[in-house]
Amino acid sequence: MKIVIFGASGKTGKLLIDMALEAGHEVRAYVRRPLSVQPENKNLSVVVGALSDTEKIRTVVAGADACISVLGGNSLKEHATEFMEGIRNIVSVMEQENVSRFIYMSSIGAGDSRYLMAQPARFFIVNMLLRIPLADHTTNEQYISQGTLNYTIVRPGGLTDGPLVHEVKHGTEKVTVKGSPSISRASVAAFIMKQLAETTYHRKAVWLYA
Repeated sequence: MKIVIFGASGKTGKLLIDMALEAGHEVRAYVRRPLSVQPENKNLSVVVGALSDTEKIRTVVAGADACISVLGGNSLKEHATEFMEGIRNIVSVMEQENVSRFIYMSSIGAGDSRYLMAQPARFFIVNMLLRIPLADHTTNEQYISQGTLNYTIVRPGGLTDGPLVHEVKHGTEKVTVKGSPSISRASVAAFIMKQLAETTYHRKAVWLYA
């Protein structure tokens, strides 16, 4: 399978690259800074480009089987306009190139998943601490879900650098989680890789935590 990874130079992105290559996939990594990902495998190609460059995005999306976004903003105080513009450009190019499968990493607290968290954690995390980045994810989720792509929106809890855990909690039903749910980046990457072959969460948003 030919997979495009946006946000490939981040911690979760690098884990996705390793897992995808180990599984025998052909990986195209789209990065914003030169040399942030070093190609050391014949099945890995790296393309450097801005999220505003739709034609550069097209070079990696054309002919792909699936695209994965693990992009995110870097500020708790300012909206990540480049990030949100980038998601719109990725979705637009995918639709134009007839590449349907899109997996987008969001977060618990975005959209209606805010109600998974009980008070007072919901107030402090969703309404205060992560209000801006969660609003950005919510905007992106709405845009993705209104289009024609065969998407899966993955909403993990707080990301950690812990070990890979295969038996994680996930679903789409309304549940209540205690405190601040978390999950390792490795576990999220493994879950995302599984979604490439599964159909359970097509055109759905799935919560995920350990």
